[in-house]
Amino acid sequence: MTTFRAAIEARDMTAAVAMLADDVVFRSPVAHRPYPGKAITSAILHAVVEVFEDFRYVRELHDGADHVLIFEAKVEGLDVTGCDILRYDEDGRIADFMVMVRPLRAAEALARQMGARFEQIQAAATDG
Repeated sequence: MTTFRAAIEARDMTAAVAMLADDVVFRSPVAHRPYPGKAITSAILHAVVEVFEDFRYVRELHDGADHVLIFEAKVEGLDVTGCDILRYDEDGRIADFMVMVRPLRAAEALARQMGARFEQIQAAATDG
């Protein structure tokens, strides 16, 4: 069985999206409100793989249904460290997906890059 980490590392977005629950809630490091639903979460994931350069997971932690994947990447040439905090439902699908990043300058660069793509993200979520 492919894990979320393996799917992302292989850039297999079909496999990654298949692991999302229909009612998944995505919590962005650069937005104030959560984004509910598989369609918007999928669109965000597709956009972020374009934004991050040299993305790699460097550590993972598990505690029951909770899974934390720590990553390093670059955005606008800035080093970014972050984590994907995943909570799985009883069916083994990701029900809650929270991302945190640091340092502030890299988070601001991520916000600029994702903001520039947000109309496309919303359109993809509607079309999806």
